Amino acid sequence: MNLQPLADRVVLKTKLTETKTQSGLFMPETSQEKSPEATVVAVGPGAVSANGTLIPMTVKVGDTVIYADFAGKEITAGGESYLIVREADILAIIK
Repeated sequence: MNLQPLADRVVLKTKLTETKTQSGLFMPETSQEKSPEATVVAVGPGAVSANGTLIPMTVKVGDTVIYADFAGKEITAGGESYLIVREADILAIIK
């Protein structure tokens, strides 16, 4: 992947929910929801504050995070689907 996010943006690889219900039925792809969990695949350099200093990013590549609903922009690159969000749209890091 050759995506380098700018400023305080982060590229996420989202996860789909289970395709099989607890009772063993398979759900069609159209009814699957995206999980709010994702893996960080690229991180921008950080935001610039009002006085011109760089505010470093909190997340790093490889982190598993939870992001806000309706956050960011979905894109396709190299046949894969990604989500670009601002770091502020990331709610938590899963450890």
